[in-house]
Amino acid sequence: MTEATAQARPGGRSAKVRAAVHRAVEELVTEEPVEALTIPLIAARAGVHATTVYRRWGSVAQLLNDVATSRFSGDVVVPDSGSLSGDLERWVGDVATDLADPDVLALMRATIGSGPDGGCACTADRHAQLSAIIEREQARGGEVPSVGRAVDTLLGPLYYRAIFSGEPASGEWARGLVGTLLTTVRCEASGRAGAAVTD
Repeated sequence: MTEATAQARPGGRSAKVRAAVHRAVEELVTEEPVEALTIPLIAARAGVHATTVYRRWGSVAQLLNDVATSRFSGDVVVPDSGSLSGDLERWVGDVATDLADPDVLALMRATIGSGPDGGCACTADRHAQLSAIIEREQARGGEVPSVGRAVDTLLGPLYYRAIFSGEPASGEWARGLVGTLLTTVRCEASGRAGAAVTD
């Protein structure tokens, strides 16, 4: 066995174990209530020893967070249409489509229900994407909302509708959220300009 082979094998096995365990979690959350998920059940579905899962993740909550972080990282591409409205409209449409997937919803509900860090695991990458869109528009010299306001106006309603209401968010409805956000930004910019003239 060459030194390169000896070094590659553990990483390869580790990646295979992680993929098998992640796949087992994604399958089980669509079949079982989150309360029924246990490390032995997940390990059996993945075809690995439970001690391997305990050693790597420690708890079901940590494992769910890892699966959600992996699933929601890079799943939606940050568009570059040349305008803030175009970027946001395409982005919210893609997020709405993703949130309409029953398997995605099952993973989100399980992760959020598993502990206080679950929500961050499901939304951190989307916050980063919104930040990237807003920072790019700012670099172009455009008026932009704060990331917090964009999260509240766009992601808040999308996630609420998906997780709690069960109503699918149509592309048109999601794009309407962008209109609301940008109207607010324009009104605030006009108000600042008017105040400057008055002063």
